[in-house]
Amino acid sequence: MKLSHKLLLTVGLTILQAATPLPATRRSATLDTSSMEGEQGGSALTLEQLKDSALHNNIAMRTGRLDIEAAREQRREAFTNYFPNISGTALGFTANKGMARMDIDPSEFITPELGAALAQSLPAEALMALSCPMTMTMMKHGRIAGIEAILPVFAGGQIVNGNRLARLGEEVSTLQLQLSEKDVEAQTEQYYWQLVALQEKERTLDAVDALLADLAKDAQAAVEAGVALRNDLLQVQLRQNDIAAQRLKLNNGRAILKLILSQYCGLKGAWSLATPDLGTDAASLLPAHADATGFLPALPEYQLLQKGVEAARLQQKMELGKRLPSVAVGAGYNYHNLLDNNRSFAMVFATASVPISDWWGGSHAIRRKKIERQKAEEQLADNAQLLTIRAEKAWNDVVEANSQLALAQRSIEQATENLRLQTDTYHAGTSTMSDLLEAQLLLQQARDKHTDAHIALQTARLAYRQATGE
Repeated sequence: MKLSHKLLLTVGLTILQAATPLPATRRSATLDTSSMEGEQGGSALTLEQLKDSALHNNIAMRTGRLDIEAAREQRREAFTNYFPNISGTALGFTANKGMARMDIDPSEFITPELGAALAQSLPAEALMALSCPMTMTMMKHGRIAGIEAILPVFAGGQIVNGNRLARLGEEVSTLQLQLSEKDVEAQTEQYYWQLVALQEKERTLDAVDALLADLAKDAQAAVEAGVALRNDLLQVQLRQNDIAAQRLKLNNGRAILKLILSQYCGLKGAWSLATPDLGTDAASLLPAHADATGFLPALPEYQLLQKGVEAARLQQKMELGKRLPSVAVGAGYNYHNLLDNNRSFAMVFATASVPISDWWGGSHAIRRKKIERQKAEEQLADNAQLLTIRAEKAWNDVVEANSQLALAQRSIEQATENLRLQTDTYHAGTSTMSDLLEAQLLLQQARDKHTDAHIALQTARLAYRQATGE
């Protein structure tokens, strides 16, 4: 039973993405194998070397590292919300007429007594001007400039919780990369063991070819001596043709698989596989059986689900913070010459904003976030059980594969003894060539099943290690 990667991805995307640098656990991004020569030319690569190359060169890992860089920048962006918001403005204008206009009629303010007094002291032209209305215009040209800094004092916890989400996203991005690393390692190991299986089956074909060559030589000599029918020789030749056809198919499959593995691991140039010994005792391949649930905290899948619960809780707080009052303080410096007179001044100020109508729909939004948090908690509990079941199933698969390998080993021993007996009876003339070729075929099938069983056990061990976080 395998936990849905779609669910894990959904959990990750609900959290603000951010990341921290990964520790340098790998030796080098470039695999140096110039000193190791394989049987078929090129470098002889082990499983660990293939994994190392894949973890540095596979497209999934490269994309994951770019995602980490983007997440790190988002975390840094969220931190800048703690700093003052500084802004500057500047404005210069020219109008076709003054923006301020005033009509003045001096005669409205001159009383008879004042008029008599002015008539004695002013010339007649001045008295005439005072009796006419006048128009004044202002601010036809002007300049305005200013700079201000505003520091949020309280924003309903949105800045604090936003930074917590960013740090949480940093941890989530690391976990997501660990999941990608697990997938890449698992796929690389699967390709590796598939290629090992093909090479082992080729060795089996080599042994069968050698046996058939001896049989063909003996049958040819017997036919020429007149002590055997030509049918025996034809049966051997038909069997040789069948082996040749199997070899062609096997070589083609191996060539394609090497191309796939080269692309997946980013390998360049010729290389070969350092084939392991498949004769290892099956009991030594059994891993230790993990505790029922003690392995869960070490699983990136489980940790990611926990981060999803924490993210949902912070998002609920963020939604509440949008409906709380916000307070900010600021300072600024301004300049203008609107009245053809340069003026500049500094000021400090404080602002407070209290949302009122936002609570009408905001209460429903807060309850919606609370429901999402409850869903995340239920998903954590449910998937914890699925992860435990997955691990138990993986262990059962390991035990079954180990038993299958033991059976395959006994089948080889029995098929080998059967071939020896059939060879003796054929030379004694009490059995036919068909019986001998059938015994040889059974041995070949037993060896192939042993190879398949060994690969199945290795695959089961891999699945169990990943299911328990080893």
